[in-house]
Amino acid sequence: MPLSFCRGIMLGNMLDQLPSREKLLREIVSLRQEVKLLKQEKADLEIVLETMTEHSDVVESHLQNQAEETIKESEKRLIQFLEAMPLGIIVLHVTGELYYANPIAQQLAGRKIVPKVKAEHLIDIYSIYRVGSNQLYPCEQLPIIRALQGETTRVDDIEIRHDNKTIPLEVRGTPIFDEKGNIVYAIAVFQDITERKKAEAESLRFTNELFELNQSLFRFVPRQFLQLLDKKSIIDVQLGDQAYKEMSVLFSDIRDFTTLSESITPSENFKFINSYLSCMEPAIIENNGFIDKYIGDEIMALFNGCADDGVKAGIAMLQQLSQYNQNRAKSGYVPIKIGIGINTGALMLGTIGGASRMDSTVISDTVNLASRLEELTKDYGVSLLISHHTFSQLKDANQYSFRLIDRLQVRGKSVAVSVYEIFDADLPEIREYKLITKTAFEKAILHYNLGDFAQAASLMKNCLNLNPKDSVARIYWTRCQSQMRVLYK
Repeated sequence: MPLSFCRGIMLGNMLDQLPSREKLLREIVSLRQEVKLLKQEKADLEIVLETMTEHSDVVESHLQNQAEETIKESEKRLIQFLEAMPLGIIVLHVTGELYYANPIAQQLAGRKIVPKVKAEHLIDIYSIYRVGSNQLYPCEQLPIIRALQGETTRVDDIEIRHDNKTIPLEVRGTPIFDEKGNIVYAIAVFQDITERKKAEAESLRFTNELFELNQSLFRFVPRQFLQLLDKKSIIDVQLGDQAYKEMSVLFSDIRDFTTLSESITPSENFKFINSYLSCMEPAIIENNGFIDKYIGDEIMALFNGCADDGVKAGIAMLQQLSQYNQNRAKSGYVPIKIGIGINTGALMLGTIGGASRMDSTVISDTVNLASRLEELTKDYGVSLLISHHTFSQLKDANQYSFRLIDRLQVRGKSVAVSVYEIFDADLPEIREYKLITKTAFEKAILHYNLGDFAQAASLMKNCLNLNPKDSVARIYWTRCQSQMRVLYK
C-alpha cells in the first residue's frame, strides 16, 4: 500500500476527531466568563486588603487601649488589696529605690513615703533599731535588702522608734522575679508585734514563776523521791503512794547540839544550822544521794545506787566538816563533831498524812538500824559506822579504811548485826595507827565475843600503847576489866 495513501487515511481520522466550530466557541465564551469572575474576585480581594491596611492602626490602637485598661484595672485592684491589708507592705525597685508603701507601712514608720529614697538610707530615715538596744539595725541584714540579693527571710528583732514610741516588728522579705528569672522588685511585709511580745514576756514570766515554784517544791519533796514513786510532778502524788526499794540510808547528827544551841540565841541557832546543813548537802548530792528530810540538826539521806555511794558521801561529809571547823575557828567558834550511821536494805517509800497535810516518809527496819548506828557513834567516840548489810554490798571494801568493832543485837531481831567503823576521814596519824593495829584489834574483838576477856584485854592494851587516842580500844579494854572482875568474884 502506498505510503501516501496511508498518511491520507490517518489525517482523515484526526480531522474527524477535532471539535466543531460551535463547540469551540462555547468553550471560549465559558473561559472568558471564568476570567471575568477571577478579575472580579481579585478586585474584591484588593479592596479588602486595602481596607484592612487603612484600619490596622486603629485596630492596633484599640487593642492597646484595651490592654492598658486591663492593666490599670488590675493595678487598681492590687493597690486596693494591698491598702486593705492589716499589714505594712513596702516594695523596693531593683535599683534600691523605694517604690511603694501602703498606709499601714507609713503608719508604722511614723511618716509618709519619701520619694526615691535609697535603701541604704532607710535605717536613718525611719529610725530602725535592733530590738532592745540603741544600735541601728545593720542595713545589709534588713529582710528587704536581702530580698534584693535573692533571699527570702524572716526576722523579729527589729523595732521602729518615733513619737516617743517603740514598735517591735516581725518582718518578712522576698524577691519578685520577671519572666526571665531576673529580680525586678523586693517586697517586705511587716506587722506590729507589741501585743505578741507582751504575751511572750508574760508567758516567760509565768514559766519562770512555775519553774521557781517547782524548784521550791523540790526543796520540800526531792525530785529523786518523786522519781522513785514513778511520778513526774508533785501534783501527781497522792496520799498513800508507795514504792518498795533496796537502798542505803544515811543518818548524821551533831554531837552535843543541845548544849551548843543553849549557848546562842535562837536567831544565831538558825543561822548555824543552815550554815552547817549547806556545808553537808553537796557531799550527799555529789555522791548520787538526796536528802529525805532534816530533823533539826539531823540529816536523813537516801542512796538508790550502790552502797559505795552512801559510804563515800559519809567520808566526804566528814572531810567537809574539817574545812568547816577551820572556818569556825577563824571566827572564834568552837569546832563541832558529828556522827554518821549507814545501813543498806529494803525499805518502803511513800506518802503519809491526812486531808490537809501530807508528807513523804521512809519506813522499814533498814531505816531504824541506820539511826541506831548513828547513835552508836556517840557511844564509841567514832565518826562513821556501817552495818554488815552495807559492808557486804561494797564493790571493793579494801578501798576503804575499816575495822570490825561490834556485834549489835537489834530489838526484835534474832540475828546480831556486825558493825564496821570507816575511818578514812580521821586525822592522818590516827588513821595510820588504826591501820597498824587493825589485825590485833579485830583479834581482840573475836576473843571478847568468845569470852576470852584476858586475851582480849591484852591485845587491846597493845593497841592503846600504839594509839592512846583509840576510844574503841579503850572501851573494850575497860569492858574486859569489868568482865574479869566479875569472873574472879
